[in-house]
Amino acid sequence: MSKSNRQNTSYKISFLDRFKMAISLHKKNAASTLLDVLRHPTNSLLTILVLAIALALPTAFYVFSSNAKAISSNWSGGVQMALFLKDNVSQEQRAELVQELSFRPEFKEVVLVPKEEAIEEFKQQSGFGDALDYLAENPLPDSIILTPYDTHSAADMLEQLAQELEQNPMVDLAQLDMAWIQRYQAILEISQKIGTFVSILLAFGVLLIVGNTIRLAILNRRDEIQVIKLVGATDAFIRRPFLYTGFWYGLIAALLAALMVNIVLLLLLRPSSTLAELYNSGFSLMGLEPNQTLTLLAIGAGLGLFGAWFSVSKHLKDIQPT
Repeated sequence: MSKSNRQNTSYKISFLDRFKMAISLHKKNAASTLLDVLRHPTNSLLTILVLAIALALPTAFYVFSSNAKAISSNWSGGVQMALFLKDNVSQEQRAELVQELSFRPEFKEVVLVPKEEAIEEFKQQSGFGDALDYLAENPLPDSIILTPYDTHSAADMLEQLAQELEQNPMVDLAQLDMAWIQRYQAILEISQKIGTFVSILLAFGVLLIVGNTIRLAILNRRDEIQVIKLVGATDAFIRRPFLYTGFWYGLIAALLAALMVNIVLLLLLRPSSTLAELYNSGFSLMGLEPNQTLTLLAIGAGLGLFGAWFSVSKHLKDIQPT
């Protein structure tokens, strides 16, 4: 009898084949978990709504804060400096000073207001026109209104600039009227810090909600996880569907949050336009831009994914086959 030599043949899987298999598994898990979320809306609707509200609140605050900044930037003449000239300044000296200021890089607009125009404007706006006609002479001085560029509109820069211009022998007083703008910006800064703190708390809340939801899902499938671990399933294989579930929760909640914010802004669009018209302003309420919406979706999906990963990593190791 002749003996036949048995030869063991080993098969090696190439990196490309492994990559294709991984992509196929990811596609299968992503599709199956999305279908599970959509097939059982009663189980997931409440969680998604809570997540959407938690994401919508800081998003709405960010949008309204951006609109508040836009309002301050659109105020015509919001940051201005007034130079009141001395009475002994001649017209030629006044014109030279206006030309000199026009060449300075700090100012985008230099407007001369003669005292004749100033008194007429004061008569119209004050309501004391008849009484002012009895004055022997015009008490108002010539003035120059300076509007700085945005790059030179910081409070400390303008204060230094006002002190410098006040040293000019033709200038009697340099007045910088921006205290109300500083108060408005201070309120905005405080509001932004509060909004950032609340946003961090709500993001932490999203993580807890997703983590608790995934924890319940793991406990409900405890027996199934023990069985597949007995047949050799790895933790990565078991973890993947739960991660996709958290991802879909966060993404769908972010979509719903963007929809909520846009609906609120749409409802406020007409009243805000009416209010702007009353103040002779062309301001229009701005909604979520496409890049901001994509950022919101990425944040929602990322929080859902991280919350699921944290929960799975914590509870999966406690389930061992018996």
